[in-house]
Amino acid sequence: MTRVLTPTDEVDWVRLIERLLYLFPPVIGVGLVGVLREADPGVPGLERGLLLVGTFGYTVLTLALAIALYADARRVRHRAGASGHWKPRPWLNALFALLWAPVAGVFYLSRRHNRFGTRAGWSGWWLVIAASFAATIIGFSMALIAVVFAVPGLLPTAIGFAGAIAFGAFPIAIYQDSAYVCLEGNSWQPNPGLYLGLAFLSLSIPPLQPLVAGYYLFRRRLALR
Repeated sequence: MTRVLTPTDEVDWVRLIERLLYLFPPVIGVGLVGVLREADPGVPGLERGLLLVGTFGYTVLTLALAIALYADARRVRHRAGASGHWKPRPWLNALFALLWAPVAGVFYLSRRHNRFGTRAGWSGWWLVIAASFAATIIGFSMALIAVVFAVPGLLPTAIGFAGAIAFGAFPIAIYQDSAYVCLEGNSWQPNPGLYLGLAFLSLSIPPLQPLVAGYYLFRRRLALR
């Protein structure tokens, strides 16, 4: 890592990339609800509306992310000049985003962090990670009880409880907190982009979420004690 970004740097496109990536899990989650919902809640057009939000929202986020990646890569390439060690290709990053937006954004942020660092914010994001970890454990426990004792309605409640926190808060929290640890920790400097990618992956592989969160919190405690 060469240096950490300062408030005087041009970081608008980077912030936009981060926030667009934060929106992907909720939009994907809404789409999944629209696909998987079987019970009729009595609200006309609700399932179709959820599907539209998921599909249309994903398309809008993809196009916006492609533009943001192109703009930031172009700025970084121009700023690097002839002596820069990393010269991202704007059109290649934009095309990657059009093909697989969340992965393209995570990959770009990971490489950008290695070159410039990531500005840290609130020091208490680890509390949100801990809450996500606890919510997932509680959700898994409730789901197990629902299956073993055949408790009506408990299983979807457990899945919704754990899923809402995981989709909405966990990726943001682990990205922001890892940026803070990079500045404050001495023995460990987690790459925020990498952990954002792991958080995204854990949303499709639920058992991975408590493993990632637990490991991260353990390493964080060792690094900042």
